[in-house]
Amino acid sequence: MEFNKTIATNFSQVVDDIKRIIDTGRNAAYAAVDATMIATYWNIGRRIVEEEQHGQERAQYGKELIKTLAKELTHEYGSGYSDRYLRAFRQFYLVMPNYQIWKSRFPNLTWTHIYRTLRVGDETAIRWYLEAASQQMWSVRTLNRNISTQYYERHYAQPSLPSESAPVPQKEEILKTPMMAEFLGFKPDDSFSERDLESSIITHLRDFMMELGRGFAFVARQQHIRTDAEDYFIDLVFYNVVLKCYVLVDLKVGKITHQDVGQMDMYVRMYDELKRTEGDNPTIGIVLCSETDKDIARYSILKGNEQLFATKYKLYLPTEEQLRKEIERQKELYLLQHDKK
Repeated sequence: MEFNKTIATNFSQVVDDIKRIIDTGRNAAYAAVDATMIATYWNIGRRIVEEEQHGQERAQYGKELIKTLAKELTHEYGSGYSDRYLRAFRQFYLVMPNYQIWKSRFPNLTWTHIYRTLRVGDETAIRWYLEAASQQMWSVRTLNRNISTQYYERHYAQPSLPSESAPVPQKEEILKTPMMAEFLGFKPDDSFSERDLESSIITHLRDFMMELGRGFAFVARQQHIRTDAEDYFIDLVFYNVVLKCYVLVDLKVGKITHQDVGQMDMYVRMYDELKRTEGDNPTIGIVLCSETDKDIARYSILKGNEQLFATKYKLYLPTEEQLRKEIERQKELYLLQHDKK
């Protein structure tokens, strides 16, 4: 009996060791790919700037150069080399012309961090956000929130050191980084996971909409939409065969903001332009939030379709009370399962 227990203990240790090796290898691979990607984009930006300096009319030459390059590169390598991205590569080089300094000062930032920060525009603010994100270990989500709320612009009239003045990440943000959580001694089941709850609610909403019996057909989950500016993912996409229109659903953990509504408006416009075919009615979007004691749902329709929404769409869409009840039910179920673990 004791012998079998020893074998089981040893096997468990082997499994743990191999899992650690796999995780370490994956993290190293991700880091290596991202570092190579950043170096590639920096070198592209450098080469563009060098070529611009040979032009007699630099501004006009640069504009035409990027436009021509984008046409050639997107044909061979895809939309990741559009003129918007090429301008970002160029700006990256101009903000940080010494790559060795970049590598030593910002080793933990990904290209997504960099690209989001470059869109700020002001070079002083860009540098501040980059340093703050690196020193404070901000996730892309935290960085995006701080930029969206103009944290630097609202708090610092003059440049200041991020280490002295940058907001400290909240505990839940730190715990979203698996390596940091492990270092602090938290196991995966020791902390409440917003991402897991969100995924659970989305799965339940998908099933709920399909079971309503009002013509909803499931199309996609986390549907990827790529623009020149950014990559977006729509939580749920349905097609209603009765209304003959696409229905887009996005869930937000927390309150619904004006930015969330604006983003859904953009999704609706893009869907009408890219997916809607002859015979389809206008696309409708629904933004939901997990805080059911608040304004739980906002609907998004293009201007001019308000009458159609009021007289027809609302007859087939779930009511806010139905949505509130289903989200609360799934939250309770998730918490019960979580507590059992």
